[in-house]
Amino acid sequence: MRPLGGTILLALWALVLTAQVSYEDLLSAEANPENWMTYSGTYKSRHYSGLRQITRENIGDLELKWVFHAGTEGKLQATPLVVDAIMYLTEGNNNVIALDAKTGRRFWTYVHTLPKRVNTVARTNRGAALLDDRVFTGTLDGRLLALDAKTGNVLWSRQVCDNTKGYTLTMAPLAVKDKIIVGTAGGEYGIRGYLDAYDAKSGEQAWRFYTIPGPGEPGHETWENDAWKTGGGSAWVTGSFDPDLNLVYWGIGNPSPDWNGDVRPGDNLYTGSVVALDVDTGKLKWHFQFTPHDVWDWDAVQIPVLVDREFRGRPRKLMLWGNRNAFFYVLDRETGEFLLGKPFAKQTWAKGLDENGRPIKLPGTEPTKEGVKVYPAAQGATNWYAPSYSPRTGLFYLSVWADYWGMFYTGEPIFTAGNRYDGSLVERIYPNHMAEKDAGYGAIRAIDPETGERKWEFKMRGVSESGLLTTAGDVLFSGSIEGNFMALDAETGKLLWRKNLGARTDNSPITYLVDGKQYVSVKAGLALYTFGLRE
Repeated sequence: MRPLGGTILLALWALVLTAQVSYEDLLSAEANPENWMTYSGTYKSRHYSGLRQITRENIGDLELKWVFHAGTEGKLQATPLVVDAIMYLTEGNNNVIALDAKTGRRFWTYVHTLPKRVNTVARTNRGAALLDDRVFTGTLDGRLLALDAKTGNVLWSRQVCDNTKGYTLTMAPLAVKDKIIVGTAGGEYGIRGYLDAYDAKSGEQAWRFYTIPGPGEPGHETWENDAWKTGGGSAWVTGSFDPDLNLVYWGIGNPSPDWNGDVRPGDNLYTGSVVALDVDTGKLKWHFQFTPHDVWDWDAVQIPVLVDREFRGRPRKLMLWGNRNAFFYVLDRETGEFLLGKPFAKQTWAKGLDENGRPIKLPGTEPTKEGVKVYPAAQGATNWYAPSYSPRTGLFYLSVWADYWGMFYTGEPIFTAGNRYDGSLVERIYPNHMAEKDAGYGAIRAIDPETGERKWEFKMRGVSESGLLTTAGDVLFSGSIEGNFMALDAETGKLLWRKNLGARTDNSPITYLVDGKQYVSVKAGLALYTFGLRE
Protein backbone atom coordinates (compact mmCIF):
# COMPACT_ATOMS: atom_id res chain seq x y z
CA MET A 1 0.00 0.00 0.00
CA ARG A 2 2.82 2.38 -0.79
CA PRO A 3 2.65 5.36 -3.19
CA LEU A 4 4.04 4.86 -6.69
CA GLY A 5 6.21 7.46 -8.33
CA GLY A 6 9.81 8.23 -9.27
CA THR A 7 12.14 9.26 -6.47
CA ILE A 8 13.17 12.46 -8.23
CA LEU A 9 9.58 13.36 -9.06
CA LEU A 10 8.49 12.82 -5.45
CA ALA A 11 11.36 14.93 -4.18
CA LEU A 12 10.48 17.77 -6.56
CA TRP A 13 6.83 17.46 -5.61
CA ALA A 14 7.65 17.71 -1.91
CA LEU A 15 9.58 20.92 -2.57
CA VAL A 16 6.84 22.43 -4.74
CA LEU A 17 3.95 21.81 -2.37
CA THR A 18 4.25 24.29 0.45
CA ALA A 19 0.61 25.41 0.75
CA GLN A 20 -1.70 23.74 3.23
CA VAL A 21 -5.50 23.63 3.45
CA SER A 22 -6.31 25.06 6.84
CA TYR A 23 -9.73 25.10 8.43
CA GLU A 24 -9.73 28.86 7.81
CA ASP A 25 -9.17 28.15 4.10
CA LEU A 26 -12.18 25.84 4.06
CA LEU A 27 -14.29 28.50 5.80
CA SER A 28 -13.34 31.06 3.13
CA ALA A 29 -13.61 28.70 0.14
CA GLU A 30 -16.42 30.73 -1.39
CA ALA A 31 -14.14 33.78 -1.62
CA ASN A 32 -11.37 31.71 -3.26
CA PRO A 33 -13.02 29.96 -6.21
CA GLU A 34 -9.70 29.23 -7.90
CA ASN A 35 -9.62 26.07 -5.75
CA TRP A 36 -12.16 23.26 -5.23
CA MET A 37 -11.32 22.24 -1.68
CA THR A 38 -14.29 20.12 -0.57
CA TYR A 39 -16.62 17.57 -2.13
CA SER A 40 -19.34 20.17 -2.77
CA GLY A 41 -17.02 23.12 -3.36
CA THR A 42 -17.81 24.85 -0.07
CA TYR A 43 -19.43 23.96 3.23
CA LYS A 44 -22.73 25.33 1.83
CA SER A 45 -22.75 22.55 -0.79
CA ARG A 46 -24.11 24.73 -3.58
CA HIS A 47 -21.87 23.24 -6.29
CA TYR A 48 -21.43 26.81 -7.46
CA SER A 49 -18.22 28.60 -8.41
CA GLY A 50 -17.54 32.33 -8.50
CA LEU A 51 -15.26 31.88 -11.54
CA ARG A 52 -16.50 33.81 -14.57
CA GLN A 53 -13.83 33.45 -17.25
CA ILE A 54 -15.94 30.86 -19.10
CA THR A 55 -19.22 32.53 -20.05
CA ARG A 56 -22.30 32.04 -22.17
CA GLU A 57 -20.63 34.18 -24.84
CA ASN A 58 -17.34 32.28 -25.18
CA ILE A 59 -18.43 28.74 -24.29
CA GLY A 60 -18.03 27.76 -27.95
CA ASP A 61 -14.25 28.10 -27.49
CA LEU A 62 -14.15 25.34 -24.85
CA GLU A 63 -11.76 22.56 -25.87
CA LEU A 64 -10.23 19.44 -24.35
CA LYS A 65 -6.92 20.10 -22.57
CA TRP A 66 -6.03 16.72 -21.01
CA VAL A 67 -7.42 13.29 -20.09
CA PHE A 68 -6.55 11.03 -17.18
CA HIS A 69 -7.39 7.33 -17.48
CA ALA A 70 -8.15 5.59 -14.19
CA GLY A 71 -7.71 1.94 -13.26
CA THR A 72 -10.13 -0.70 -14.47
CA GLU A 73 -11.51 -1.84 -11.09
CA GLY A 74 -14.69 -0.25 -9.77
CA LYS A 75 -16.55 2.87 -10.79
CA LEU A 76 -14.95 6.29 -11.11
CA GLN A 77 -17.56 8.45 -9.34
CA ALA A 78 -15.25 10.71 -7.36
CA THR A 79 -15.45 14.49 -7.34
CA PRO A 80 -11.81 15.68 -7.60
CA LEU A 81 -10.33 18.24 -5.23
CA VAL A 82 -7.99 20.98 -6.47
CA VAL A 83 -5.73 23.16 -4.34
CA ASP A 84 -2.92 25.34 -5.68
CA ALA A 85 -2.88 23.58 -9.08
CA ILE A 86 -2.75 20.08 -7.54
CA MET A 87 -5.67 17.70 -8.11
CA TYR A 88 -6.50 14.82 -5.78
CA LEU A 89 -8.64 12.02 -7.20
CA THR A 90 -9.84 8.70 -5.76
CA GLU A 91 -10.57 5.58 -7.79
CA GLY A 92 -13.24 2.96 -7.20
CA ASN A 93 -10.69 0.50 -5.82
CA ASN A 94 -9.63 3.14 -3.23
CA ASN A 95 -6.39 4.20 -4.91
CA VAL A 96 -5.65 7.91 -4.45
CA ILE A 97 -3.83 9.96 -7.08
CA ALA A 98 -2.22 13.40 -7.06
CA LEU A 99 -2.14 15.11 -10.47
CA ASP A 100 -0.93 18.34 -12.00
CA ALA A 101 -4.26 20.14 -12.50
CA LYS A 102 -2.90 21.99 -15.53
CA THR A 103 -1.54 19.02 -17.50
CA GLY A 104 -2.87 15.84 -15.87
CA ARG A 105 0.65 14.63 -15.10
CA ARG A 106 0.73 12.17 -12.21
CA PHE A 107 2.74 13.08 -9.10
CA TRP A 108 2.01 10.08 -6.89
CA THR A 109 -0.42 7.20 -6.43
CA TYR A 110 -1.42 5.54 -3.21
CA VAL A 111 -2.36 1.92 -3.94
CA HIS A 112 -4.86 0.26 -1.62
CA THR A 113 -5.11 -3.52 -1.36
CA LEU A 114 -8.65 -4.79 -0.84
CA PRO A 115 -9.62 -8.26 0.39
CA LYS A 116 -10.78 -10.79 -2.20
CA ARG A 117 -14.41 -10.43 -1.11
CA VAL A 118 -15.91 -6.99 -0.49
CA ASN A 119 -19.52 -6.72 0.66
CA THR A 120 -20.87 -3.72 -1.22
CA VAL A 121 -23.60 -2.79 -3.68
CA ALA A 122 -21.02 -1.10 -5.91
CA ARG A 123 -17.23 -0.83 -5.94
CA THR A 124 -16.96 2.91 -5.84
CA ASN A 125 -15.52 5.84 -3.93
CA ARG A 126 -16.84 9.39 -4.18
CA GLY A 127 -13.79 11.36 -3.14
CA ALA A 128 -11.48 12.67 -0.45
CA ALA A 129 -11.18 15.49 2.09
CA LEU A 130 -8.24 17.86 2.62
CA LEU A 131 -7.11 19.41 5.88
CA ASP A 132 -3.70 20.91 6.63
CA ASP A 133 -1.11 18.75 4.84
CA ARG A 134 -3.24 15.61 4.71
CA VAL A 135 -5.60 13.79 2.35
CA PHE A 136 -8.38 11.74 3.98
CA THR A 137 -10.33 8.96 2.30
CA GLY A 138 -12.50 5.98 3.24
CA THR A 139 -12.18 2.47 1.83
CA LEU A 140 -14.53 -0.33 0.86
CA ASP A 141 -13.03 -2.55 3.56
CA GLY A 142 -14.06 0.01 6.17
CA ARG A 143 -10.90 1.99 6.87
CA LEU A 144 -10.38 5.76 7.15
CA LEU A 145 -6.93 6.78 5.93
CA ALA A 146 -4.85 9.89 6.43
CA LEU A 147 -2.25 10.34 3.68
CA ASP A 148 0.62 12.80 3.42
CA ALA A 149 -0.46 15.25 0.71
CA LYS A 150 3.13 15.61 -0.52
CA THR A 151 3.97 11.93 -0.90
CA GLY A 152 0.85 9.77 -0.51
CA ASN A 153 2.39 7.94 2.45
CA VAL A 154 -0.05 6.62 5.06
CA LEU A 155 0.10 8.68 8.26
CA TRP A 156 -2.61 6.76 10.08
CA SER A 157 -5.32 4.20 9.38
CA ARG A 158 -8.43 3.50 11.47
CA GLN A 159 -10.96 0.70 11.18
CA VAL A 160 -14.34 2.50 11.07
CA CYS A 161 -16.61 -0.46 10.32
CA ASP A 162 -16.71 -4.20 9.67
CA ASN A 163 -17.13 -5.00 5.99
CA THR A 164 -17.72 -8.70 6.66
CA LYS A 165 -21.07 -7.58 8.17
CA GLY A 166 -21.98 -5.42 5.17
CA TYR A 167 -20.65 -2.05 6.37
CA THR A 168 -18.45 -0.09 3.98
CA LEU A 169 -17.21 3.46 3.27
CA THR A 170 -17.94 5.05 -0.12
CA MET A 171 -18.49 8.75 0.66
CA ALA A 172 -16.01 11.59 0.54
CA PRO A 173 -15.30 12.53 4.18
CA LEU A 174 -15.92 16.08 5.41
CA ALA A 175 -13.15 17.99 7.21
CA VAL A 176 -14.51 20.41 9.84
CA LYS A 177 -12.38 22.17 12.47
CA ASP A 178 -9.96 19.48 13.66
CA LYS A 179 -12.25 16.58 12.76
CA ILE A 180 -12.86 14.25 9.82
CA ILE A 181 -16.48 13.10 9.56
CA VAL A 182 -17.43 9.96 7.68
CA GLY A 183 -20.52 7.75 7.47
CA THR A 184 -21.16 4.09 6.77
CA ALA A 185 -22.77 2.66 3.65
CA GLY A 186 -24.43 -0.77 3.54
CA GLY A 187 -28.15 -0.15 4.05
CA GLU A 188 -28.96 -3.17 1.87
CA TYR A 189 -27.11 -5.47 4.28
CA GLY A 190 -29.09 -4.92 7.46
CA ILE A 191 -26.49 -2.74 9.15
CA ARG A 192 -27.13 -0.25 11.95
CA GLY A 193 -25.72 2.88 10.34
CA TYR A 194 -23.70 5.62 11.99
CA LEU A 195 -21.69 8.79 11.47
CA ASP A 196 -18.24 9.06 13.04
CA ALA A 197 -15.87 11.95 13.73
CA TYR A 198 -12.11 11.39 14.05
CA ASP A 199 -9.31 13.66 15.18
CA ALA A 200 -7.45 14.71 12.03
CA LYS A 201 -4.02 14.57 13.68
CA SER A 202 -4.21 11.39 15.72
CA GLY A 203 -7.03 9.43 14.13
CA GLU A 204 -8.70 8.93 17.49
CA GLN A 205 -12.50 8.71 17.47
CA ALA A 206 -14.13 11.92 18.74
CA TRP A 207 -17.80 10.87 18.62
CA ARG A 208 -20.31 8.51 17.03
CA PHE A 209 -23.94 9.17 16.11
CA TYR A 210 -26.09 6.13 15.40
CA THR A 211 -28.57 6.82 12.61
CA ILE A 212 -30.75 4.05 14.07
CA PRO A 213 -31.40 4.99 17.73
CA GLY A 214 -31.06 2.26 20.34
CA PRO A 215 -33.06 1.72 23.53
CA GLY A 216 -33.33 4.88 25.62
CA GLU A 217 -32.33 7.16 22.74
CA PRO A 218 -34.77 9.66 21.16
CA GLY A 219 -36.43 8.09 18.13
CA HIS A 220 -36.13 4.50 19.30
CA GLU A 221 -39.88 4.46 19.86
CA THR A 222 -40.32 4.58 16.05
CA TRP A 223 -39.10 0.97 15.85
CA GLU A 224 -40.84 -2.16 17.07
CA ASN A 225 -39.45 -5.53 18.08
CA ASP A 226 -35.70 -5.81 17.46
CA ALA A 227 -35.89 -4.39 13.94
CA TRP A 228 -33.64 -1.47 14.93
CA LYS A 229 -30.67 -3.82 15.22
CA THR A 230 -30.74 -4.36 11.44
CA GLY A 231 -32.44 -1.06 10.59
CA GLY A 232 -30.14 0.21 7.82
CA GLY A 233 -29.85 3.97 7.83
CA SER A 234 -26.62 4.25 5.86
CA ALA A 235 -24.97 7.62 5.24
CA TRP A 236 -23.12 7.35 1.94
CA VAL A 237 -23.01 10.90 0.54
CA THR A 238 -21.19 13.89 2.05
CA GLY A 239 -23.08 16.39 4.20
CA SER A 240 -22.88 20.17 4.73
CA PHE A 241 -21.78 22.49 7.53
CA ASP A 242 -22.94 25.83 8.96
CA PRO A 243 -20.09 27.36 11.01
CA ASP A 244 -22.35 30.03 12.52
CA LEU A 245 -24.68 27.40 13.96
CA ASN A 246 -21.88 24.86 14.52
CA LEU A 247 -24.07 22.22 12.88
CA VAL A 248 -23.34 19.56 10.29
CA TYR A 249 -26.25 18.31 8.19
CA TRP A 250 -26.39 14.80 6.80
CA GLY A 251 -28.85 12.84 4.69
CA ILE A 252 -29.67 9.34 5.95
CA GLY A 253 -30.46 6.37 3.76
CA ASN A 254 -33.18 3.73 3.55
CA PRO A 255 -34.41 1.41 6.29
CA SER A 256 -33.62 -2.27 5.99
CA PRO A 257 -35.09 -4.42 4.59
CA ASP A 258 -35.82 -2.05 1.72
CA TRP A 259 -39.15 -3.19 0.30
CA ASN A 260 -40.80 -5.10 3.12
CA GLY A 261 -41.84 -2.85 6.01
CA ASP A 262 -43.92 -5.51 7.77
CA VAL A 263 -40.96 -6.58 9.90
CA ARG A 264 -40.17 -2.99 10.97
CA PRO A 265 -43.43 -1.23 11.95
CA GLY A 266 -43.21 2.48 12.74
CA ASP A 267 -41.64 5.57 11.17
CA ASN A 268 -38.14 4.04 11.42
CA LEU A 269 -36.10 7.09 12.42
CA TYR A 270 -33.69 8.40 11.32
CA THR A 271 -33.94 6.70 7.95
CA GLY A 272 -35.16 8.87 5.07
CA SER A 273 -34.24 11.95 7.12
CA VAL A 274 -31.81 14.83 7.42
CA VAL A 275 -30.12 15.13 10.80
CA ALA A 276 -28.51 18.27 12.24
CA LEU A 277 -25.64 17.44 14.60
CA ASP A 278 -23.42 19.53 16.84
CA VAL A 279 -20.03 19.20 15.17
CA ASP A 280 -18.14 19.16 18.48
CA THR A 281 -20.15 16.45 20.20
CA GLY A 282 -22.21 14.63 17.57
CA LYS A 283 -25.39 15.38 19.56
CA LEU A 284 -28.63 15.65 17.60
CA LYS A 285 -30.02 19.19 17.41
CA TRP A 286 -32.98 18.42 15.14
CA HIS A 287 -34.14 16.10 12.39
CA PHE A 288 -36.69 16.11 9.58
CA GLN A 289 -37.99 12.89 8.06
CA PHE A 290 -38.96 13.09 4.39
CA THR A 291 -40.35 9.56 3.97
CA PRO A 292 -41.54 7.92 7.22
CA HIS A 293 -41.59 4.11 7.05
CA ASP A 294 -40.04 4.10 3.58
CA VAL A 295 -40.90 0.94 1.61
CA TRP A 296 -39.72 2.21 -1.80
CA ASP A 297 -35.97 2.65 -1.15
CA TRP A 298 -36.09 6.46 -1.42
CA ASP A 299 -33.23 7.10 0.93
CA ALA A 300 -32.53 10.74 1.72
CA VAL A 301 -28.81 10.85 0.94
CA GLN A 302 -29.20 13.89 -1.29
CA ILE A 303 -26.90 16.81 -0.49
CA PRO A 304 -28.26 19.53 1.84
CA VAL A 305 -27.90 22.87 0.02
CA LEU A 306 -27.50 25.81 2.43
CA VAL A 307 -28.77 29.22 1.34
CA ASP A 308 -29.16 32.53 3.15
CA ARG A 309 -31.90 34.54 1.44
CA GLU A 310 -35.22 36.18 1.96
CA PHE A 311 -38.12 33.77 2.13
CA ARG A 312 -41.69 35.04 2.25
CA GLY A 313 -40.68 38.51 3.31
CA ARG A 314 -38.01 37.75 5.92
CA PRO A 315 -34.35 36.74 5.85
CA ARG A 316 -33.92 33.04 6.65
CA LYS A 317 -31.16 30.47 6.95
CA LEU A 318 -32.57 27.89 4.57
CA MET A 319 -31.90 24.34 3.52
CA LEU A 320 -32.99 23.37 -0.02
CA TRP A 321 -33.59 19.71 -0.78
CA GLY A 322 -34.71 17.86 -3.88
CA ASN A 323 -35.64 14.48 -2.44
CA ARG A 324 -35.61 11.10 -4.12
CA ASN A 325 -39.31 10.76 -3.23
CA ALA A 326 -40.13 13.45 -5.89
CA PHE A 327 -40.80 16.36 -3.48
CA PHE A 328 -38.78 19.58 -3.26
CA TYR A 329 -38.42 20.91 0.29
CA VAL A 330 -37.41 24.17 1.93
CA LEU A 331 -36.48 23.90 5.63
CA ASP A 332 -35.27 26.37 8.22
CA ARG A 333 -31.83 24.98 9.01
CA GLU A 334 -31.67 26.58 12.46
CA THR A 335 -34.71 24.70 13.74
CA GLY A 336 -35.66 22.11 11.11
CA GLU A 337 -39.01 23.85 10.58
CA PHE A 338 -40.81 22.82 7.41
CA LEU A 339 -41.43 25.85 5.18
CA LEU A 340 -42.33 24.50 1.74
CA GLY A 341 -42.86 21.21 -0.05
CA LYS A 342 -43.92 20.62 -3.63
CA PRO A 343 -43.50 17.78 -6.18
CA PHE A 344 -40.83 18.42 -8.82
CA ALA A 345 -41.61 15.19 -10.72
CA LYS A 346 -44.51 12.79 -11.14
CA GLN A 347 -45.41 10.91 -7.96
CA THR A 348 -48.39 8.70 -7.10
CA TRP A 349 -47.63 7.65 -3.52
CA ALA A 350 -48.78 10.74 -1.56
CA LYS A 351 -51.82 12.99 -1.68
CA GLY A 352 -49.53 15.79 -0.58
CA LEU A 353 -47.71 17.03 2.53
CA ASP A 354 -49.40 18.21 5.71
CA GLU A 355 -48.60 21.47 7.52
CA ASN A 356 -45.54 19.87 9.13
CA GLY A 357 -44.24 18.41 5.89
CA ARG A 358 -45.29 14.85 6.66
CA PRO A 359 -46.50 12.99 3.56
CA ILE A 360 -50.17 12.03 3.38
CA LYS A 361 -49.72 8.55 1.93
CA LEU A 362 -52.19 7.18 -0.57
CA PRO A 363 -53.65 3.71 0.07
CA GLY A 364 -52.64 0.89 -2.26
CA THR A 365 -49.13 2.16 -2.94
CA GLU A 366 -47.06 -0.01 -0.60
CA PRO A 367 -45.39 -3.13 -2.07
CA THR A 368 -47.46 -6.32 -2.37
CA LYS A 369 -46.73 -9.93 -3.33
CA GLU A 370 -48.41 -9.31 -6.68
CA GLY A 371 -46.58 -6.02 -7.21
CA VAL A 372 -47.77 -2.42 -7.29
CA LYS A 373 -46.90 0.27 -9.82
CA VAL A 374 -45.67 3.51 -8.24
CA TYR A 375 -44.13 6.78 -9.42
CA PRO A 376 -41.23 7.40 -8.95
CA ALA A 377 -39.31 4.14 -9.40
CA ALA A 378 -36.83 2.87 -6.81
CA GLN A 379 -34.19 4.95 -8.56
CA GLY A 380 -36.20 7.95 -7.41
CA ALA A 381 -37.05 11.21 -9.11
CA THR A 382 -33.47 12.22 -8.36
CA ASN A 383 -30.71 10.50 -6.42
CA TRP A 384 -27.26 11.09 -4.89
CA TYR A 385 -25.88 13.24 -7.70
CA ALA A 386 -25.27 16.83 -6.65
CA PRO A 387 -27.80 19.62 -7.19
CA SER A 388 -26.68 23.23 -7.53
CA TYR A 389 -27.78 26.69 -6.43
CA SER A 390 -26.71 29.91 -8.12
CA PRO A 391 -26.87 33.11 -6.03
CA ARG A 392 -26.89 35.01 -9.33
CA THR A 393 -30.12 33.48 -10.64
CA GLY A 394 -31.59 32.52 -7.24
CA LEU A 395 -32.56 29.13 -8.72
CA PHE A 396 -32.10 25.57 -7.45
CA TYR A 397 -31.10 23.02 -10.12
CA LEU A 398 -31.26 19.23 -10.08
CA SER A 399 -31.05 16.20 -12.35
CA VAL A 400 -34.46 14.54 -12.67
CA TRP A 401 -35.67 11.13 -13.75
CA ALA A 402 -39.03 12.42 -14.86
CA ASP A 403 -42.09 10.16 -14.92
CA TYR A 404 -40.28 6.87 -14.31
CA TRP A 405 -42.25 4.20 -12.50
CA GLY A 406 -41.39 0.89 -10.85
CA MET A 407 -43.15 -2.29 -9.75
CA PHE A 408 -42.67 -2.89 -6.03
CA TYR A 409 -43.01 -6.33 -4.47
CA THR A 410 -42.81 -7.80 -0.97
CA GLY A 411 -40.95 -10.99 -0.14
CA GLU A 412 -39.70 -12.94 2.86
CA PRO A 413 -36.74 -11.11 4.41
CA ILE A 414 -34.12 -13.39 5.94
CA PHE A 415 -31.23 -11.73 7.73
CA THR A 416 -27.74 -13.19 7.81
CA ALA A 417 -24.83 -10.87 8.57
CA GLY A 418 -22.82 -9.93 5.50
CA ASN A 419 -25.57 -10.80 3.00
CA ARG A 420 -28.18 -8.70 1.25
CA TYR A 421 -31.31 -7.99 3.30
CA ASP A 422 -33.64 -6.41 0.74
CA GLY A 423 -36.88 -8.18 1.63
CA SER A 424 -37.83 -8.46 -2.04
CA LEU A 425 -36.91 -7.51 -5.55
CA VAL A 426 -38.12 -4.50 -7.47
CA GLU A 427 -38.68 -4.02 -11.20
CA ARG A 428 -37.12 -0.71 -12.09
CA ILE A 429 -38.06 1.06 -15.27
CA TYR A 430 -34.79 2.33 -16.75
CA PRO A 431 -33.89 4.15 -19.98
CA ASN A 432 -33.50 0.88 -21.93
CA HIS A 433 -37.30 0.54 -21.58
CA MET A 434 -37.88 3.52 -23.88
CA ALA A 435 -40.32 1.43 -25.95
CA GLU A 436 -42.73 1.81 -23.06
CA LYS A 437 -45.13 4.67 -23.74
CA ASP A 438 -44.85 5.93 -20.18
CA ALA A 439 -41.21 5.04 -19.55
CA GLY A 440 -40.29 8.64 -18.71
CA TYR A 441 -37.32 10.80 -19.65
CA GLY A 442 -34.33 12.57 -18.15
CA ALA A 443 -34.17 16.31 -17.52
CA ILE A 444 -32.41 19.11 -15.73
CA ARG A 445 -34.92 21.31 -13.96
CA ALA A 446 -34.60 24.75 -12.38
CA ILE A 447 -36.81 25.47 -9.37
CA ASP A 448 -37.70 28.75 -7.69
CA PRO A 449 -37.11 28.14 -3.94
CA GLU A 450 -39.67 30.79 -3.00
CA THR A 451 -42.56 28.91 -4.62
CA GLY A 452 -41.29 25.46 -5.57
CA GLU A 453 -42.39 26.18 -9.14
CA ARG A 454 -40.38 24.98 -12.11
CA LYS A 455 -38.78 27.86 -14.03
CA TRP A 456 -37.37 25.84 -16.91
CA GLU A 457 -36.57 22.31 -18.03
CA PHE A 458 -33.87 20.93 -20.30
CA LYS A 459 -35.14 17.64 -21.68
CA MET A 460 -32.76 14.81 -22.66
CA ARG A 461 -33.15 11.70 -24.78
CA GLY A 462 -31.95 9.54 -21.91
CA VAL A 463 -31.40 10.34 -18.26
CA SER A 464 -28.56 11.71 -16.17
CA GLU A 465 -26.62 10.46 -13.18
CA SER A 466 -24.43 13.52 -13.31
CA GLY A 467 -24.17 16.16 -10.65
CA LEU A 468 -24.54 19.81 -11.62
CA LEU A 469 -22.22 22.82 -11.50
CA THR A 470 -23.18 26.47 -11.93
CA THR A 471 -20.77 29.40 -12.22
CA ALA A 472 -20.64 33.18 -12.05
CA GLY A 473 -20.39 33.05 -15.84
CA ASP A 474 -24.08 31.97 -15.74
CA VAL A 475 -23.21 28.56 -17.17
CA LEU A 476 -24.57 25.25 -15.89
CA PHE A 477 -22.48 22.12 -16.58
CA SER A 478 -23.81 18.57 -16.51
CA GLY A 479 -23.55 15.20 -18.24
CA SER A 480 -25.71 12.24 -19.22
CA ILE A 481 -25.52 8.45 -19.34
CA GLU A 482 -25.31 8.76 -23.14
CA GLY A 483 -21.88 10.32 -22.77
CA ASN A 484 -22.80 13.95 -23.41
CA PHE A 485 -21.03 16.66 -21.44
CA MET A 486 -22.95 19.89 -21.86
CA ALA A 487 -23.25 23.52 -20.88
CA LEU A 488 -26.61 25.27 -20.45
CA ASP A 489 -27.61 28.86 -19.89
CA ALA A 490 -28.29 28.96 -16.13
CA GLU A 491 -31.01 31.57 -16.58
CA THR A 492 -32.98 29.97 -19.41
CA GLY A 493 -31.87 26.33 -19.74
CA LYS A 494 -30.84 26.85 -23.36
CA LEU A 495 -28.19 24.43 -24.64
CA LEU A 496 -24.98 26.37 -25.28
CA TRP A 497 -22.39 23.65 -25.93
CA ARG A 498 -22.12 19.86 -26.02
CA LYS A 499 -19.37 17.28 -26.37
CA ASN A 500 -19.84 13.51 -26.47
CA LEU A 501 -17.22 11.74 -24.35
CA GLY A 502 -18.31 8.22 -25.23
CA ALA A 503 -19.29 7.05 -21.73
CA ARG A 504 -21.69 7.97 -18.94
CA THR A 505 -21.07 10.80 -16.51
CA ASP A 506 -21.87 9.95 -12.91
CA ASN A 507 -19.81 12.36 -10.89
CA SER A 508 -20.05 16.13 -10.42
CA PRO A 509 -18.15 18.52 -12.70
CA ILE A 510 -15.79 20.96 -10.98
CA THR A 511 -14.06 24.14 -12.09
CA TYR A 512 -10.82 25.76 -10.94
CA LEU A 513 -8.09 28.23 -11.94
CA VAL A 514 -4.43 27.57 -12.79
CA ASP A 515 -2.09 30.35 -13.95
CA GLY A 516 -5.06 32.64 -14.40
CA LYS A 517 -6.94 30.23 -16.68
CA GLN A 518 -10.23 28.49 -15.85
CA TYR A 519 -10.61 24.74 -16.30
CA VAL A 520 -13.61 22.40 -16.03
CA SER A 521 -13.17 18.70 -15.20
CA VAL A 522 -15.71 15.90 -15.51
CA LYS A 523 -15.60 12.13 -15.40
CA ALA A 524 -16.92 9.90 -18.19
CA GLY A 525 -16.53 6.13 -17.91
CA LEU A 526 -13.12 5.44 -16.38
CA ALA A 527 -11.52 8.69 -17.50
CA LEU A 528 -11.39 12.27 -16.25
CA TYR A 529 -11.64 14.95 -18.96
CA THR A 530 -10.45 18.51 -18.41
CA PHE A 531 -11.48 21.43 -20.63
CA GLY A 532 -10.38 25.03 -20.99
CA LEU A 533 -10.83 27.91 -23.41
CA ARG A 534 -9.02 27.85 -26.74
CA GLU A 535 -5.96 30.11 -26.71
